[in-house]
Amino acid sequence: MAGPTRFEVYSEKYKDLFFMTRHDGILEVRMHTRGGPLQFDWTAQAAYGNVWSDVGRDPENEVMILTGTGDLWQIGNPEVWTTKFMDWPNRRKLEFYHESLRMIENMIHCLDIPTIGAINGTGSHWQLGTLCDITICAEGTAFFDAHYLGGVPPGDGIVLALQQILGTKKATYYAYTGMNMNAQTALDLGLVSEVLPREQLLPRAWELAEMIMQAPRSTRQLTHSIVSHPWKKALAKDQGLQLTHQLVDMAIDEEGIYERLMKIKERFQRNGR
Repeated sequence: MAGPTRFEVYSEKYKDLFFMTRHDGILEVRMHTRGGPLQFDWTAQAAYGNVWSDVGRDPENEVMILTGTGDLWQIGNPEVWTTKFMDWPNRRKLEFYHESLRMIENMIHCLDIPTIGAINGTGSHWQLGTLCDITICAEGTAFFDAHYLGGVPPGDGIVLALQQILGTKKATYYAYTGMNMNAQTALDLGLVSEVLPREQLLPRAWELAEMIMQAPRSTRQLTHSIVSHPWKKALAKDQGLQLTHQLVDMAIDEEGIYERLMKIKERFQRNGR
């Protein structure tokens, strides 16, 4: 008989990308590659949608903390673009579209529990941390979107997050300029709610999770439903359109984006510099 997914099964299944620990209903998901910062590739992208589904179907998970390893959130890898998107097989292009959507949509639609993003440093795909109900970050973290600088329309969810949190004009400015937003600016603009020394980040995330756990389960889950509803509306309204615009441009880009991304590679690897 089919039943809920089990922690022992999916924590082992995803162990090469996500270290998972659980204590008294609080699940910590820590992204990694061989014990260091997660090095993003297409395997990781596909795994995201699946891990949110498995975590969400386990009733023993009552609060989730998402964080990275070391001093980086995750590392963007320009080498995944050595083959131009226009030269990808059509079936793989379609898979990429769905994987890109599930990466963030499943986080919102499959997790019916409070979530805390503990952004431990600079890195790509930081929108995952801001999709959480509460987002805190380490001092020295820089937030930026390098899509436009790399010659790609920004459709993977970062600009959607900026639009939802900062508003249209500020989001547009950061999309076009690719300018760094330091941790203090992110706090001032409301992208994060707390900035802490890195060594205090996870203890504070657990403190917040334990505070959330003090309320009844129904209160926790229904509060999460209320606070995540604007994300559900934004994803349904805009994310498919934004991603499609990005992929259309990539599909007609004869030059390819690898060389352009290599010029700004360091931005993904060391504190935005």
